[in-house]
Formats: sequence, C-alpha cells, structure tokens
Amino acid sequence: MSATIKDVAKRAKVSISTVSLVINNNPRISESTRQRVLKAIRELNYYPRRAARGLVSHKTGNIGFILTEDHFSRHEPFYTRIFLGTEFEARELEYYILLTTVHPDFKPTSRLPRFILERNVDGVIFAGKVPDSLIQLIEARGIPVVFVDYHPPRGNYPAVLIDNISGGMLATQHLIDCGRRRIGFLGGDFDHPSIYDRYQGYRQALERNHIPFEDNRVVTDEPYPDRISGYQAMEKLLAKAPDVDAIFACNDAMALGALQYLKEKHRNVPEEISIIGFDDVEADLTVDPRLSTIRVNKEELGIQAIRLMIEILNSDKKLPRKILVPVELIERESTCSITENR
Repeated sequence: MSATIKDVAKRAKVSISTVSLVINNNPRISESTRQRVLKAIRELNYYPRRAARGLVSHKTGNIGFILTEDHFSRHEPFYTRIFLGTEFEARELEYYILLTTVHPDFKPTSRLPRFILERNVDGVIFAGKVPDSLIQLIEARGIPVVFVDYHPPRGNYPAVLIDNISGGMLATQHLIDCGRRRIGFLGGDFDHPSIYDRYQGYRQALERNHIPFEDNRVVTDEPYPDRISGYQAMEKLLAKAPDVDAIFACNDAMALGALQYLKEKHRNVPEEISIIGFDDVEADLTVDPRLSTIRVNKEELGIQAIRLMIEILNSDKKLPRKILVPVELIERESTCSITENR
C-alpha cells in the first residue's frame, strides 16, 4: 500500500498541515522541521499528487534554468555544478528543472525557449550573465525570475551571489601574506558584476596593506574570462609591468591560461610569480603546480537559488533580496605559503 500524507506526519511527529507546508516550501517552517519531514518522505517513498495539486494551484511544478551556451562547458564545469545543486534541491521539494541554453547574442526577435512559449514553468532561474533582451521578454510574460552568480545593472532582482568582494580581498591578502607586493590583476569584462567585485576586493586589500595601486598591473580588456584570455592577458601584463611578482586572476580559467604562458616562458611558479585563481574547478587539480584558488560552493549557489525561487512562488509579495554565499581560501602549490616566506 502506498504511503499517505498521514503516514508522513506520523513518522515525522508533526501535523498533516505541517507536512503540506513543507511540500509547498512554506518559509514559516523551521529548517529542522523541514529536514525531519523530508526524511520521512524519503523513508516512506511518499509522492504527493502533483497533478491534483497543479489543478488547484494552477502551477506546473516546473522551474526553468537558463544560461548562455558559452557558460556550459565540460572543460570548465562551474555552471554545471550550480545546475546540479538546483536539481538536487528541486527533487527534494518535488519540483522539476527544465534546462536550456540560449545564444549569448540573443535578440528581441530570437525564438524564446519552448517552455517559456508554452508557459510550462512557474519561474525561471538565470545562471550567469544573460542578455537583457531575454530578461525583458520573460519578465513581460509575468514569469518570476531569480538570478544566480549575476545581477543585472538595472533593476532590483532577487539573486543568489558569490561574496566576490570578500573573495577578492582574501585572494589578494594571501598573496600579500606570501610576501608579494607587486600584484597584478587579470580580469574579463567589467560588465559582469562578479569580475568587477573581485577587482574591488583586490583594490581594498592593497589599500588595507598600504600598497600603492598601479594601473599598469591590471589587464581587464579581455571579452570573456577563459583560458585563452588568461594566456593573452598574462602576455599583455608582463609587457607593461615586467616586475610583477604575483597574479590574482578573476577566475581559474584565466589563471590556468596565465600559468601556461609563464611555463612556456620558463618563469618559475610560485618562486618568481605566484598565481591564485577563483572558483575552484576540477581542472585545478590536473595542472603542475596545482592552482591556489578561492573556493566557491557551487552546489550551494544552486540550492539557495531554488529555495529563493520557491519562496517567491509561495509569497504574494515581491522578494527582491540578495543572498550572499561565502567563499574559502584553498592554498595549493601555485602560491608561496606563509611559512615559506618567514
């Protein structure tokens, strides 16, 4: 016999109404109660009647997940991990995730994803920077949106963001603690708020340590922060600031490109130039020396995004709040350790 909501309530030692509130992700339920009910649901293999619930609430039980094609790479799987976090949490909450990509140059005349045209989602999560034209078209249809790892410069949107300023400060402070003073910054387009915030963290760390900022130690004219851009940016930086003794790259992809350039030029890392990245992607462990970085809990970004979306769907009010996910310094062989510099 299939388990019922009454069985779940009994197993979790809560009321039937509390089980219902947990299923619908009502924010009034405490995290400990929520986890107890979800555990009972898993143990009893209880499946709420989605179809019946949808007929009453006019909800599909689906959440769209949209990112641009250039963010979906097997070699740099940052957004893949965010998606997995979203998928895992949605599954716990009895929601389905519908994934699609769009071209980075999406135009107002471009065709919208099918699940938008058919209104087959209750809300949309945007991962990374997406075209304004796409945002406007989806907003015009009255579909709630949540951003993750990006916030449009215009508008006050709900978003789950990396604590990029703190991360930038942490990375730069680590290089300073290693005894480095001539620290360069490699970044992509400042139109992406994450990159600009990491740069601001870099600037703040220099200022706190009374290290003069030198504009010639910054390269931020690369259109997209990938490995090729990191390679090219490193070449540009050494051409105008050959005395740099450390590099903070805005992400791991650029850091790995910079590392490749230095190895080709027979520059010793970390002895001559220390390098630190940002994100902590899997590729960091396959290079020599292994890359020091700022770890981002990518799955947690996805988890928080789906929770925020469902909170919005269950609220009558707009919730344009921001959630900051903390970061962590991961010290590997591409930077000199503090003890080595004593």
